[in-house]
Amino acid sequence: MSPAPYRVRRAAVSSFVPLRGLRYHVLQWGSAALATPERPPLVMLHGWMDVAASFQFAVDALAAAEGFDRWVIAPDWRGFGFTETPGADSYWFPDYLADLDALLDALVPVGPIDLLGHSMGGNVVMSYAGLRPARIRRLVNLEGFGLPRTQPRQAPKRLLQWLDELKTPQALRDYASIDEVAERLQKNNPLLSADKAAWLAPHWSAPAADGRWRILGDPAHKRVNPVLYQVDEVLEAWKLITAPLLWAEGDRTDVAKWWGQRYTLAEFHERLKVVPQVERVCLAPCGHMLHHDQPEALATHLARHLA
Repeated sequence: MSPAPYRVRRAAVSSFVPLRGLRYHVLQWGSAALATPERPPLVMLHGWMDVAASFQFAVDALAAAEGFDRWVIAPDWRGFGFTETPGADSYWFPDYLADLDALLDALVPVGPIDLLGHSMGGNVVMSYAGLRPARIRRLVNLEGFGLPRTQPRQAPKRLLQWLDELKTPQALRDYASIDEVAERLQKNNPLLSADKAAWLAPHWSAPAADGRWRILGDPAHKRVNPVLYQVDEVLEAWKLITAPLLWAEGDRTDVAKWWGQRYTLAEFHERLKVVPQVERVCLAPCGHMLHHDQPEALATHLARHLA
């Protein structure tokens, strides 16, 4: 018997916004009427192979921690969730920055915001906060580590890999039922409770014409990026951040499973030193999906940081 899905405290309103030639899906909890200079809009940006609805548990916990509601905005990135897939076979990091810029122009054209990102979204918010410092009042990065340092000698091999992958059709696994999707979510994250997995599954996937459930993500995201990650360029943007930064990580996150010894947690903490104002917190027990594993503990830190 399937568990009862999680019961939401605040229901999101779904809408679509035209951004840079794409029909962008955006969730909003509350409205502009809730925004004040002391409590500006909070924009939340999800990670790779995730969706905006993933923040529901954190939004609910934040509402409980703060005692009243705040205007929260969370888009599905291009090629994820219900946002359109661009007519291209690869994805480029600068597009995420431009999409965020366009989103703010459309929904919050004036005044500062509070900005939060998880994983890939955390990498976006760090760069954006350095590029548009006047737009950011408070900044939150949930395990947006960046990537290992690269060397110019790696470029030919990376480009060749990309060329070869362009010739190979990409695919994501599909599932026979929504229960199988929920099981996959819990397999990915053993700390995810059954009720939260049951609630997330229909937001993370959708039924196709053949009755199979397919993940709401463009398989092209799996292709390697032909552009090498330039740590020094990234850190130059981080140095320009003026907003106080809350960095949050999970005690069970093991970066070695992603990068081995090519990029360690200690190296990331060294990079973080270039940001002028940083508060670091570690949640436990917690893995990479902090907003799923410990939404109440995360909300306590957010409420204090955003106050």
